[in-house]
This record gives sequence, C-alpha cells and structure tokens, in this order.
Amino acid sequence: MTLITETPFAELDAAGLLLSPVFKGATTKPGRFGFRGEIALAFQESMADEKRPPEIKLDQVMMVATAGDSTISFLAGFAPSLEHLKLLCEQVGDKLSPTGKYFFFAANLDISEKYQIPYAGTTFWVMPLDEATVYNELLDLFRIEKSDLKKLDTGAKLDAIADKAANFSAKWKEISFEEGLKIMGPIKIRENRPV
Repeated sequence: MTLITETPFAELDAAGLLLSPVFKGATTKPGRFGFRGEIALAFQESMADEKRPPEIKLDQVMMVATAGDSTISFLAGFAPSLEHLKLLCEQVGDKLSPTGKYFFFAANLDISEKYQIPYAGTTFWVMPLDEATVYNELLDLFRIEKSDLKKLDTGAKLDAIADKAANFSAKWKEISFEEGLKIMGPIKIRENRPV
C-alpha cells in the first residue's frame, strides 16, 4: 500500500498545507496516492500558540501522485480569484511538472472563457466556476458518465478522473498570467446562503 511519505504530498502535509481531507490515502491504482480536500495558500498571522484557519485556500482539491515521483501528476481545485494561482505555485510549485495535468478554476473569470496559462514551468488549464463543483466540471470536461462512477469508492473515482486527465490535451486560448490578471473581474462575495 502506498504511503504519503513515498510521495511529494509528504512535505505539503508536514507543512500543514493539506486541510479538511475527504480522502487522503492510497487509491485503487498500485503505487498511487490521492488527496481530496483543501490546500492552504496563505495563512493569517497567528498569535501565541493559537492556530488560525488559512486566509486563502484552494477548495475542492483533487490530486494524485505516484510513489517515488517528486512531482504531482494531476491537480485540480477552485479559488475565488485567478490571482491565487500565484499563491498555489508558491506553495507547491517545486512539485509541479511540465508534463503534469493541472486544472485551476477561478470564480472571477468570464463564464464563457477558458484559457491555458503557462506559469511556474508548467501549464494550467484555467476556467471559471460559478454554480457547479470542480468534480462535476471535470466529469463534463473529460466526458465521464456519472453513472459509471456511482458504485466506486472515493479513491477509485479519483483514479478515474486522474486517468482521463492524463490523456487530456485540448488546446485552449493561451494567455500569460499577467494578461489573465487584466481581464479577471472582482472577487465575488458569496452571500450567506442556507446550507
């Protein structure tokens, strides 16, 4: 069974960056470790010994890595702003590979646009996320039928998505990160809706 200590996630975990895990463990694919949860991108200043929640985080994170590899092969997540891509790369940049598949959803992008943004030695597929979830958006993007995953456990679902991501090669409009910052809108403040 693959352990987190055999993967690039070990360092992130030790630094307290992997939060609220829905899944954190070996997947059904031999040698693969997966994580679903949140990544802390920026912390609030803590006073004395109190531990405060992160000021900014990447939500709805899905990622996998193979034992013995130094990089993450697949990562997807949602942030309120495209600007937070920089923070993500500051936290995990040395664990990203030029050949990895990385999907960044930002709430402050035009709902009709999708981009490829080269950054930190790799390329991100960047798209808006309004009402849907990262999980549902990826199922649509990779043309995975929800019914095909129904009976699978969380690790197996993560494997199915990561395997499809590995073969994803769509060409979207390429822009620089700086161009992206110019066209993004203000951060949307979500109202306090009942859960």
